[in-house]
Amino acid sequence: MKGMATNPTTKTPPLDPQLTSTAQELEHHTSPSLTLAAALLGFALITLDASVVNVALPSIGSAFGGGMSGLQWVVDAYTLAFAALMLSTGAFSDRVGASRAYGIGIAVFTLASAACGLAPDLPVLIGARVVQGVAAAVVLPASLALVRQAYPDAARRARAVALWAAGGSVAVALGPVAGGALTTAWDWRGIFFINLPLGALALALLLRAPRSERRPAPLDLPGQLTAVMALTALTFAVIEGGAGGLIALAVAVTAAVLFVRIEARQTHPVVPLGLFRSRTVSVAVAAGAACSVAFYGVVFLFSLFFQQAQGRSALSAGLMFLPMTGLIAVTNIAAGKLSGRYGARLPMLLGQSLAAAGLLVLLFVDASTPPALVAVLLVPMALGCALTIPPLTAAMMDAVPADRAGLAAGVLNSARQVAGGLAVAAFGSLVSGGFGSGLRVSLALAAALLALTATATFRLRGSAAVS
Repeated sequence: MKGMATNPTTKTPPLDPQLTSTAQELEHHTSPSLTLAAALLGFALITLDASVVNVALPSIGSAFGGGMSGLQWVVDAYTLAFAALMLSTGAFSDRVGASRAYGIGIAVFTLASAACGLAPDLPVLIGARVVQGVAAAVVLPASLALVRQAYPDAARRARAVALWAAGGSVAVALGPVAGGALTTAWDWRGIFFINLPLGALALALLLRAPRSERRPAPLDLPGQLTAVMALTALTFAVIEGGAGGLIALAVAVTAAVLFVRIEARQTHPVVPLGLFRSRTVSVAVAAGAACSVAFYGVVFLFSLFFQQAQGRSALSAGLMFLPMTGLIAVTNIAAGKLSGRYGARLPMLLGQSLAAAGLLVLLFVDASTPPALVAVLLVPMALGCALTIPPLTAAMMDAVPADRAGLAAGVLNSARQVAGGLAVAAFGSLVSGGFGSGLRVSLALAAALLALTATATFRLRGSAAVS
């Protein structure tokens, strides 16, 4: 008890060696490195699933039919659920605690992956992909929050976050190759079943991480619901077309108007409209979206091109993407160094210009072009996008107050994911009317979009942070 005198001659009893060993083991098991490993694995897993499915699309189409629109939904069901719900899942992670949110997300993602692999038909597969996307949206902010809490020291945290981000880059690079290898050696279902042991490993590592504290975080449910409604209806309109597409477009416009009205009145909106008063923020979001249109659209299109137009196997098609994806992480690092030395504007401008030029070069590709040459021609577009993203992210973070950095990052990442999903929807609809002509129109549209954002970047002279 407080205030009680102690006898200096009294010997302290020796500690139980078993208890000492248990304490040391617990300290080891809750080391920051294990927490980082859990967070990195989960982030890599959900990033991998955004790209691994593209190469397997022809096999899925052969198994289930459904035409081009069905294949588009297999991709977009995941991407759009992921993108739309990412606006609110950061707040959800804070409310329930990052470790709990991460565990829930990984568990649901793993179960949904099993449902995808066991799907008896296309509607079940698409539904399971939606659940995967919802879970992925929970995992992303929670995994980053786990890294932040594991490393209180700023310098060590910066290195840990860099490793976490590198895990996503590696997953992007391996996605098409892994998808091709699994589809060729096993079946398209293998791209989903591979998530089961990886998800179990992530959960096992999470058990070694300390529990996260719950923190109050407001949720903007009306804004989130109208955002989901607008994005889903817009995607349906682009993919399905016809009379149903016109009705869906009207729903999308109505939901978008409601979303803007709700966000303008909310105290804690999922998308603070005031962010876009900064020209830097607006340009960064637009440029990030344009890069996603180019990158994800090209991966989708050329996954089909290599297999359907050139008759390559899924494994061969996946390997064709290795030159472009393998250089992304290295280019990201170089872009960060360029941005630190010359500012964000120059590498952004160079990156978007290179990506647009790369897309224009691809206009001359046809079924008779050697696959190895096509693989080389894909590189400039990917390098341009990789050169653009790190500096535009840094520019956006510099343009907003520190207390809005998390919100701004969520808006940027959501915009990029949505743009990628809409690119798959639009480009898939274009090539369904004729692959060769649709491919060229799609590439030209992506190049034009990058040219517009490059022009906006050129005119960027800096703007004040948002209040």
